[in-house]
Amino acid sequence: MNPDSSAPTHLHADEIRRRGLFCEVACCFWKEEPNMREVYEMVESDVIYIVPNFISEGYFCQQVLPRELRVEGPITHRDGKTIHYCDPVGIHPNMTRLLLQRADEVAPGVPRDQTSLIIVGHGTNLNENSRKVIEDQVSLISNGGYGFAEVVDAYMEEAPFVADWAKMTSAPNVVVVPFFIADGLHSFQDIPVLLGMREETGAALSELGVFHQNPHQLQGRLLYYSGAIGTEPLMADVILDQVHDFDAKHGIQNIGSKVSPRLNDQLIAWLELGRNVIGEIAIARSEKGSFVLRHVADQARTDLIPYHGSVEARELARYDDSGKFRPLHSAPTLKHGWELHLGSLDELRLALDFFYPAAVGSASRLEKSSLSATPLRELLGRQTGMYRFTNTISDDHAFSMVAKTCASKNCLRRILWPLTPEQPLPTDESKAQTGAIPLLCLEACPHIVSAARKVAKEAFEAKEAARIASQSV
Repeated sequence: MNPDSSAPTHLHADEIRRRGLFCEVACCFWKEEPNMREVYEMVESDVIYIVPNFISEGYFCQQVLPRELRVEGPITHRDGKTIHYCDPVGIHPNMTRLLLQRADEVAPGVPRDQTSLIIVGHGTNLNENSRKVIEDQVSLISNGGYGFAEVVDAYMEEAPFVADWAKMTSAPNVVVVPFFIADGLHSFQDIPVLLGMREETGAALSELGVFHQNPHQLQGRLLYYSGAIGTEPLMADVILDQVHDFDAKHGIQNIGSKVSPRLNDQLIAWLELGRNVIGEIAIARSEKGSFVLRHVADQARTDLIPYHGSVEARELARYDDSGKFRPLHSAPTLKHGWELHLGSLDELRLALDFFYPAAVGSASRLEKSSLSATPLRELLGRQTGMYRFTNTISDDHAFSMVAKTCASKNCLRRILWPLTPEQPLPTDESKAQTGAIPLLCLEACPHIVSAARKVAKEAFEAKEAARIASQSV
């Protein structure tokens, strides 16, 4: 829903990748691509560290991530790989330093002894650890001699509520720091409304420069509103700190990791066979070993804007021609008018994963007959929280929902997953691209899960309405 939500995670990964500490650095997300199942198709190392870029050690880190990433504890051995599951970044001791730095940045020169610091969290009843990390930070800063007039915690959906900030504080200056990983809908829209900075939610405040308008004069105070703590550039160091601490805790010596060049070799083999199209992208190879990517519809154009480096692929894939955010990479809406220059095969592979996450790895495994897909019923069956009843959707509703949501006008991926192991889905022949590197769907995406929830909810409400009507008769 918001293009800013995943941006900090990508930027931290870029920084870690730039330092050359790991053979591969990849991101995956709960509600964006690549998802937590397909990310394994993007890495070839035999040792993998997973660092949850989450604020607390709560519901997601203890239940959802282990389930989706298929980890069985701190160390998992599977398919010839060793997977290390680290603690989330938000509970690392260095987060206190980042909080203090962010508070000073947002209110430069404002005396701390005349300032109240509010650390804002979401609030939830799913896991008691979700707010503990914020309460711990409040205690550390309050008792650490850092000089603030007062330090308090506040939440969006449980007491003490951030909307009551004026009653909770007394200093003439108030600094509010959202203890979130990213500046998304909460920090750009919801919290400003709760603070009284604006009357109602509307366009994302990222477009209005809310963080550059400090201070805000509200209720006789000067309020300084900060960006989410997770956008701090030093978060990249906290991610690395969690890897280091994991090794120290488990007595792991850094002996390196082996990487098979399987996917690079596969890419070259495809290009030599003339298979130079993937989705809406055409790949051109030079004699010097460099590559140029263009939109398939732009190959004859001579007025293309040049871009350089694999990271630019991520930004090119983010918006369509009208500037609208593209949450689904495989939607047939890739923008036109560019050409991307890449200096190596490694850059090409990374760029293609930014355009179409896990597509190269999935296509390679399909050719080797080592690819498996997850039936829709199995996926829906492991949903929890607000999505837990998605699997109540009927077979007929499931078939029609998939046909509508995954139509060619919406997505270019070819579905490989069945409804159940015994019930395949109809094949959409319009998505077959002869001679191209295929875009494959191994597991239903969040768009399908959301659509299934909507259909299941509507069916349940209709059934309840019919039941109530029959009782009244």
